[in-house]
Amino acid sequence: MFVKKLVEKASSSKKPAGNLEGIKPSDVDPRLAFHYGIPSRGNMLAYDSVQKILAISTRDGRIKLFGKDNTQLLLECPEAVPSKFLQFIQNKGVLLNVTSKNHIEVWDVNKKLVCRVHVFKEDITSVAVMQHCPYMYVGDSAGNISVLRLDVETCDIQRMQYAIPLPASHGKPAEVPTDAAVLHILPQPTAESKRDIIPCHLEKFRVLIVFRDGLITLWEIRESKTIFTTGGSLLQSQYNENKKVTSACWTCPFGSKVAIGYSNGEIFIWSIPANPNSRTEIASDSGTQSAPLYKLNLGYKSDRIPIASLKWLQADGKASRLYIMGASDSASTNLLQVVLLNEHTEAPTIKLGLHLSEPCIDMEIISNSLDQSKHKEDSLLVLGKSGHVYVYDDCKIEKYLLLTQSRSSPSLPKEVIAKMPFAESSITLAKFVTQNPYIWSFGDEDYLMFSKNIPPLFPFEAKTKDGTPPNPASFSGFAKIKNLYITGHSDGAINFWQASSPFFIPILSLKQQSEDDFSLSGIAITALYFDGNSRILISGDQSGMVRIFKFKPEPYATENSFMSFQGSSKRGNQHIIQSLKLVKVNGSVLSMSISHNSEHLAVGSDQGYVSLIDLKGPTLLYQKHIASEISTGIISLQFETCSLQGFEKNVLVVATKDSSVLAVDVNTGNMLSTSTVHPNKPSKALFMQILDKQAVLAGGSNVPNDSDLSKGNPVEDSLKQSSLLICSEKAVYVYSLNHIVQGVKKVYYKKKFHSSLCCWASIFCCASDVGLVLLFTTGKIEIRSLPDLSLIRESSIRGFTYASPKLNSLSDSSICCSQDGEIVMVNGDQEMFLVSVLLQKDQFRFLDSVSQVYRKDLMPSQEGLASGAMAQKEKKKLCD
Repeated sequence: MFVKKLVEKASSSKKPAGNLEGIKPSDVDPRLAFHYGIPSRGNMLAYDSVQKILAISTRDGRIKLFGKDNTQLLLECPEAVPSKFLQFIQNKGVLLNVTSKNHIEVWDVNKKLVCRVHVFKEDITSVAVMQHCPYMYVGDSAGNISVLRLDVETCDIQRMQYAIPLPASHGKPAEVPTDAAVLHILPQPTAESKRDIIPCHLEKFRVLIVFRDGLITLWEIRESKTIFTTGGSLLQSQYNENKKVTSACWTCPFGSKVAIGYSNGEIFIWSIPANPNSRTEIASDSGTQSAPLYKLNLGYKSDRIPIASLKWLQADGKASRLYIMGASDSASTNLLQVVLLNEHTEAPTIKLGLHLSEPCIDMEIISNSLDQSKHKEDSLLVLGKSGHVYVYDDCKIEKYLLLTQSRSSPSLPKEVIAKMPFAESSITLAKFVTQNPYIWSFGDEDYLMFSKNIPPLFPFEAKTKDGTPPNPASFSGFAKIKNLYITGHSDGAINFWQASSPFFIPILSLKQQSEDDFSLSGIAITALYFDGNSRILISGDQSGMVRIFKFKPEPYATENSFMSFQGSSKRGNQHIIQSLKLVKVNGSVLSMSISHNSEHLAVGSDQGYVSLIDLKGPTLLYQKHIASEISTGIISLQFETCSLQGFEKNVLVVATKDSSVLAVDVNTGNMLSTSTVHPNKPSKALFMQILDKQAVLAGGSNVPNDSDLSKGNPVEDSLKQSSLLICSEKAVYVYSLNHIVQGVKKVYYKKKFHSSLCCWASIFCCASDVGLVLLFTTGKIEIRSLPDLSLIRESSIRGFTYASPKLNSLSDSSICCSQDGEIVMVNGDQEMFLVSVLLQKDQFRFLDSVSQVYRKDLMPSQEGLASGAMAQKEKKKLCD
C-alpha cells in the first residue's frame, strides 16, 4: 500500500505528535520530465532540411522538435500565445518564432532555450530569413519592410538602417490602397545562388515583394529600387473582382515563375525576370503591367475557398509538383490538392485531390533520405485542425500523376496518421510500477541501438528494403526491469512496456482469451491489478468479465524481482502464462481490490454491484447491489479492519461515482449501516484511499489556515482513529473511517476547488511522508499534505487537456501514478506526458540523448551544390 512506508515511519518515531513534520516544499518539484509524441493544439510547421528537424508550434506557446533517431524536444515559449511565423536558419541550430504579439523569439536548439526576444512594434505580416546571410526581412501591415541582422553566435538581433518603405516599393502614396500589407517576401533564388562563389552580402540580393492588394514587386537591393512590377490594380480591373493575396511561392529554381493564391480561390502563375543582366524596369507611373502566364482551375473559386498555402516541390523533367491547401472549416470540401506543373503551358493540367477527414491548417514537405546518391524520397506533412498530422508519400503521388498523364488508372495515394507507435487502439487505463530493486545498467550506445528499432513518428529515416519499419519485437533480453508500464486498451489488449527510458519499449502483449483460447477481442479493458511478487495480473472489461492471469516463474528470478518477458507473445502465451481463469460479474468492471490475508478479490461494477471472488477457485462468493441516490457506479474498493462496538471487524469500504462512501461486511456483503456518507452537493468521485491512523498521526499537526474545517477539534479526533480520503471533481474530503462504517458523516478536513475541476488524484510517497497530488482540467497540479490538505506546491503542465468522457463512453485521456510520484499522462493516440513530482532526476535514463535533436558536427549535404550545377545547365532552357 501507498501508506505502508509512512506507517513504518510513524511507528518507529519517538517524537511527540506535535513536533512531527509532514511533507515539505523542498521534497517536491512537480515538473514535466519529458513529452513524447505530437502536441495537441498544433498550428504551424517548419523544417530544417539539413538537420532533418521538424518543428510543430502550438496555439498555447509550445514548440515540439523532432529529429533523427527518434530524438524529440519540447520547448515552452515565454508566453502561451500562438505562432505567426516559424522558420529555421538551416543547419545553424537556430529557430525563429514570431508570436501573435509580434515578438521575435530566437531559439538556440542546441542549448534548448530562448536566448533572445526582440519586440517588434509594428504588426508583422511576413518574414523571410536569408539562409546564407545573417539577415532577415520583416514586412508589416503598413506595407513597409525592415531588415534585421541576426548574429547566430550571440543570437543578438539588430535593426538595420536599411529598409524598404511602402512608397518606394509600391508606388506613389496617392496610389497606395488602404490594404497594402506585405504578405510575402521571397528572396530570388537566382540572385541568392551567388553564395557558392562569393561571400554573401545583402546588396547582392533581389527580393520579390507580394502585397495583399495583389501588387507584385521585384526589388533590387544594390540599387535600392523597384526593377519590375506586375499584378495590382490592372489585375483587379481586368477580372472585375476585388480579391486579396493569401499565399505565394516560387515554382522555378531560378525565381522566374511565382504562384500566387487569392482570397477568391484563384491561383495564377506569374512570370518574373530572373536574368541579372536583363533590367526590365517599369516606371511606377507608366501603368504598364503584364498578365499572368496562366491560371490553375482547381475548383476552389467555385466554392470561394481562399488559398491558404502553396508549396512547390522541384523534380526532374516535367514532374515538378505544386501542393495547394485551401482555407475552410468544412471537412467535406476538397481542401488539399496537388498539381503536376508542365513547363509548356499549353499542356493539360494533371491534378489530384487529397481528401482528409478534417480541415487542414498547414503543410510542409520533408525529405526522408540523407544519402544524395540515392533517389530522393519526400513526404508531405499536413497539420489538421484537431492537431493530428497526416503523412503522404510524395513518391506515390508523383507516380499517380505520371500514370494519370499516360491514361492509366493508378490507385489513389493514402495518408498515414502520425501517432505513437504500437498504439493500435486507444489506452483506456494504465498502471505504472517503479523502483524495482534492480538497476538497468545499459549505456547510451545500447539505448541508441534499440531506440532506432522504435518506429519513428515521422519518416526522417530511410525506409527498410521491404518498405516497413524495423520490428521492435526483435529486441529482447530485458532480464531486470526498473520501471514497468502496463496499459489496457479499447480492443481488449493488455500491453507491458519497459519504461526505464523516455521511450517506452513494448515487451509483451496479451489478448483477451477464454480458457479454451477462443477470441473475445474488441471489449475494452476497464480495470487492472498487477502484483509482480505473486506474479498475478487481473483485468476487468466492459462486459463484466474478470480474467486472472498467473505468470510462470523465472528460473533465475530472485525474491521481489519482476518477471522477465522474453520473446514475442504466442497464441495463448503458453511460454509466459501459467494459467488463465475467468469470472463473470454484473456490469462493466470499474474497480478491483485484493485482500492479501484471505486471497479474496473485490470487484465493483458500473451497475452498482460489489462481487467477492475467492482467487483459489476462482469462486464467486457473493454479489451485492449497492443502492445510490444518484449514481451506482463503484469507483473504488478497499479492504480494512476496524473496531466496531468493541470488536475487530473485516470490512470492505466502497466509494460510488456520486462521492458516497459506505462499508459492507466482507463475509456477507451486507451494508453495516442503512445510510451512506456523502457531500451536501454530490459531484463525480475520482479517488479513494484509507489513511491508517498512524499515517494520520504523522501529519495531523499541520492544520492549514485556508482549509474549510468542520466543527470540533479535527486534530484531536484524527489522533484517535483511521481516516478516509476521497477526492471528487469539486472537492477533497478526509472523513473518520469509524464514522463511515457507522454511516455518520464526520469531516476532518475538506478543500473545495473553485477555479477549475479536478480530473485525477492520487497519493505518493517521498522519503518519509505521504502526499496528495491533484491534477486539474486546466493542467494545474497541486501537491497537498495529508491528512490536513494544506497546499505544499503547485505547478502547471502546459498543453495538457482532459476531455470528460461522454455518457457510456471511455475517456481519451489515461493518467496513472507510481508510488514515488511519477505520473504518466496519455492524451489520445498522439502524445504522452511524463511528469515527476519528487526532487529526483534519475527516474528516466537517457533524457539528454533523446532530446538532442541538433547535431552540431553535421555537414551540409551535396544536394545544394548539385542543384546549383543543374540550375546553371537548365537556366537558359527554362527561364529565358
